Amino acid sequence: MRVLVVSNHDGGLYKFRAEIMRKLCEENEVHLCLPFGEYIAKFEEMGCIYHACEFDRHGTNPLAELKQISFYKKLLKSVRPDIVLTYTIKPNIYAGIACASLGIPYLSTITGLGGALEHGGLSAKLLLQLYKFGLRKAKCVFFQNSSNQAFLTSRGIVRGKNRLLCGSGVNLEEHRLEAYPEKEEPFVFLTVGRIMRDKGIGEVLAAAKILHAENPNLIFRLVGAFDGDLDDEVLKAHEAGYVEYIGPQDDVHACMKQAHAVLHASYHEGIANVLLEGAACGRPLVATDVPGCRETYEDGVTGIACRAKDADDLVRGIRALLELPREKRVQMGLLGRAKVEREFDRKRVLEAVLEEIELALKG
Repeated sequence: MRVLVVSNHDGGLYKFRAEIMRKLCEENEVHLCLPFGEYIAKFEEMGCIYHACEFDRHGTNPLAELKQISFYKKLLKSVRPDIVLTYTIKPNIYAGIACASLGIPYLSTITGLGGALEHGGLSAKLLLQLYKFGLRKAKCVFFQNSSNQAFLTSRGIVRGKNRLLCGSGVNLEEHRLEAYPEKEEPFVFLTVGRIMRDKGIGEVLAAAKILHAENPNLIFRLVGAFDGDLDDEVLKAHEAGYVEYIGPQDDVHACMKQAHAVLHASYHEGIANVLLEGAACGRPLVATDVPGCRETYEDGVTGIACRAKDADDLVRGIRALLELPREKRVQMGLLGRAKVEREFDRKRVLEAVLEEIELALKG
């Protein structure tokens, strides 16, 4: 079987779908198309055949977007895949349109609906129409949370077969349970993700400034690459000492191990992988009560829920966790680990994808 996998970023594909890629490479010819990055060599070591692709994830130039469809059509005609797997918004749309026009079976995974739908307006209406074209002939559309699923199916954007997955799942061996830090000071809150407004980084900065002034033994550690207009604000916060920005890290698990809690203030997600990984490590969570986050924790049991876009409520949630006795926070972490073992084992995602590939090829 010849498989083509299309995505927008090598890091996300490797960190959250390496198991699927390895399994496909065992018995098939696997082609990979996405922008070049540091993980391409790892995919090639698996046996993937790489095809370079350049596009702006945030671009809205109509001519450039049309060119993307043309690019994918040429790629499909060259590779002649038996099936295509698409991930993230633009590949789902544009590679989906290309596959549909050429009659090539494809499976699409909705990893989140994107900021444009969150903000509404004309851009949201246009994006919905593009989704409709891109997903209309998919053999199966995978969703990572029930809110995204209900949103697109209730509007008739997705009318065919669809399945709800446990997000991307979490590799329970790689993200193993770690003992809770023995020392309570300094107390480390870890935030991992792209440094951008939709990830709630602005609220994290505001909360950190307030709480660090009250207690200098609190460390708000940020891990991730800049992806927006917050560079100066983050660097100023780092220089002022109330935020510790350490940039992208290859070993996020090591960062989790050092932390007392994981903090995630995102406005929207497909599923928040960082929260799954934090819970797998045995860390309590402070996170927004939005689709893609709320599924990963139980408020008051494995984490503390906060309102999105509300720095004051984020401060309240952080204080609520800090006021708990150490034993309670340790218990929250252990219960969080049990939850991901029960509900979010990545092996379940692998089984579902392989099952739908088999069904798609049968007809």
